[in-house]
Amino acid sequence: MIKKLFKFIFKFFLWFIGLTVVWVLLYKFVPVPYTPLMAIRAIEGDENYKTRHDWVPIEAISPYLQLAVICAEDQTFLSHSGFDREAIEKALANNEKGKKLRGGSTISQQTAKNVFLWPDRTWFRKGLEAYFTLLIETLWSKERILEVYLNSIEMGNGVFGAEAASQYWFKKSAKNLKVENAAAIAAILPSPQRYSANPPGAYVAKRTQWIVRQMRYFGPFTLEKQKPKEVKKNRKK
Repeated sequence: MIKKLFKFIFKFFLWFIGLTVVWVLLYKFVPVPYTPLMAIRAIEGDENYKTRHDWVPIEAISPYLQLAVICAEDQTFLSHSGFDREAIEKALANNEKGKKLRGGSTISQQTAKNVFLWPDRTWFRKGLEAYFTLLIETLWSKERILEVYLNSIEMGNGVFGAEAASQYWFKKSAKNLKVENAAAIAAILPSPQRYSANPPGAYVAKRTQWIVRQMRYFGPFTLEKQKPKEVKKNRKK
């Protein structure tokens, strides 16, 4: 009986590894049409809820928006291997002190969660997130991770991805976003259902200006890998 149980667990593990690797490899080349979060939001929404999502290649997304989300969400994106140890340690210390819960997720982790999983704070889900993060960091390029991230992240109520967000907030395509527009969209990412990119409230306006400053500090933007010390200069808020 025990032998059969271990055999079943081993086979399940092999099938899980095989299927998830194929899934991740598929999305290395194929646009992500729909995500678990889109389905959850649609189920939770009322009869007037509408999902807005238009996949576009990264070449059709303004470099300003690419840089804005990196400066706002994960300034070591180009140098880490999926996890920002410093950010995780700060988040844990902050949470242990009983302060407002603060995440330490990188863009890679957020991509893994958005595309393959569901929003949850359980250790089981976080474990799966770490697993998928390792997979995409191994099998995808940084450019592909950023492309999928910018096409799948929630950027408003029912608004997913850069193109839909650009049209919804500024009535223009993602490739035509300027610095202020891009920073405003990046500014609402902590809570896209709560905040407005246009017109911005006091918090979003203040955070937008902070992001703009970070974009200037970051310097010429390229998706080529950078040294950690060159990126961490910009982490202070």
